Amino acid sequence: MTHHVLLSGIVGSTAYGLDRPGSDIDRLGIFAVPTEQLHGLRRPTESHVTTGPDRTLHEAAKWARLALGGNPTVMELVWLPPQLYEARTPLGDELIGIRGSLLSAKRVRDAYLGYATQQFRRLETRGDGSFSADTRKRTAKHARHLKRLCHQGLELYTTGRLTIQVDDPQAYHDFGEQVVADSEAARPLLASYEAAFDENRSPLPEQPDEAAVESWLRRVRAHFYSGGEPT
Repeated sequence: MTHHVLLSGIVGSTAYGLDRPGSDIDRLGIFAVPTEQLHGLRRPTESHVTTGPDRTLHEAAKWARLALGGNPTVMELVWLPPQLYEARTPLGDELIGIRGSLLSAKRVRDAYLGYATQQFRRLETRGDGSFSADTRKRTAKHARHLKRLCHQGLELYTTGRLTIQVDDPQAYHDFGEQVVADSEAARPLLASYEAAFDENRSPLPEQPDEAAVESWLRRVRAHFYSGGEPT
């Protein structure tokens, strides 16, 4: 596997401040294949996922497509606090510098509320709380993610900025336990955020600036045309 990592960092519960002893450490990154590999009969693999350690790497073009679609999971990589980055190159820093170009009001709203709604649908199927310890653990996790996605999505929608670490981690854990006891406890929270999205105007444009992202990707391709290393 030949690839060059442009940007990589610690994401997930550790980045949010929601980790507990024994929590997994998740890593996410962007890599570039040598440009000459894009000209052959078969396209290079666009994602590499490993466990132990848990790490996901997306090729630059795939990461950009996901981010332009508003994908919350990939988006957080360019908003991490500096201490959580484990690999940064000039091309990675350039991407951080144009992160606002990835955003649009509709895609942020649809993506974050969409992901939060997916979490809620999972909670709806969990019954009355009288399930196994493992299921209870997963239920609490889904509930925390629902609350986080709502909060972060609304912040990004209304300010154009994304704060990765939550303000009050214990409140998220408490909410998770409430939902374990009664899955319906998540419904009013989701409804309140849906209303908040409707009531607030976003400073974000109607469409992301794909030209800026395309320009960055072409610089990546030019840099790795002969298999060069990041400078």
